[in-house]
Amino acid sequence: MNLETRKIEFVQAFLKLQSEEVISRLEKLLHKEQSASDENLFAPMTIEEFNRRIDKSDSDFRNNRFKSSSELLSKYE
Repeated sequence: MNLETRKIEFVQAFLKLQSEEVISRLEKLLHKEQSASDENLFAPMTIEEFNRRIDKSDSDFRNNRFKSSSELLSKYE
C-alpha cells in the first residue's frame, strides 16, 4: 500500500471517529510530530560547541543536576 492510499484510508477512518478524546489525542500527536519535524531543521553545531555541551553534561551529572528517565517519563504520561 503506497503512502497516498494510507493517507486516504487514515482520513476516512478519522472522519468516522465519534470520540472527542481520541480526536484530541490524535491532534496532540500530530502537533507533536510537526514540532519534531520543525526541530529537525537545525544547523549542525561546531566541534567546539559539541565539546562544550559534553563538558557541561559531565559537570551537571557530577553535581547531581539531572533527572532520571522515570522522572522524565512521568512528566509526559
